[in-house]
Amino acid sequence: MHIGLFFGSFNPVHIGHMALANYMASFTDLEQVWFVVSPHNPLKEKSSLLHQNERLHLVNLAIGDNDLFKSSNIEFGLPQPSYTINTLAHLKEKYPNHRFSLIIGEDNLESFTKWKNYEEILKKHLLYVYPRPNCDVKMLKNHSSVIITEAPQMDISSTFIRNAIHNKKDISCFMPLPVWQYIDEMHYYK
Repeated sequence: MHIGLFFGSFNPVHIGHMALANYMASFTDLEQVWFVVSPHNPLKEKSSLLHQNERLHLVNLAIGDNDLFKSSNIEFGLPQPSYTINTLAHLKEKYPNHRFSLIIGEDNLESFTKWKNYEEILKKHLLYVYPRPNCDVKMLKNHSSVIITEAPQMDISSTFIRNAIHNKKDISCFMPLPVWQYIDEMHYYK
């Protein structure tokens, strides 16, 4: 099976994530999209970051029974910081019959040459790149392993969601309903 790996903190998962994953599973040759929930990122403020298991739970609520999607906690047990090249090697070992590709934003393509062993990733994996606002990447755009998609742009961020919740705004339409209900019930981000 051809799997698209969608890495993120998903703090919280929102309709932008879901719409992008749906696009990738429906409009490309990817057969399934795996939401790879990242453990704590040292570049992100810890106080606003829900525990990795809670974020994984929110992703599972968002996915529901949709067979196009799957959640993954593969990085929870890997040494930190987690490098994509190591995660890919671990996944290939665990799921030898699957083919893995990366789903990344245009902004990440811009800095992709700074990723650990990026040449090795490009040799063995495809990159499905989605457009990001105010991005016009030249680097690697024409590489044979890079597929530029025409996914619709949704300028919604988890930061926007967290700030809106903190400021008591109604953002229930910005997340799958079970996610919103759970966040509200647990008083997250308030």
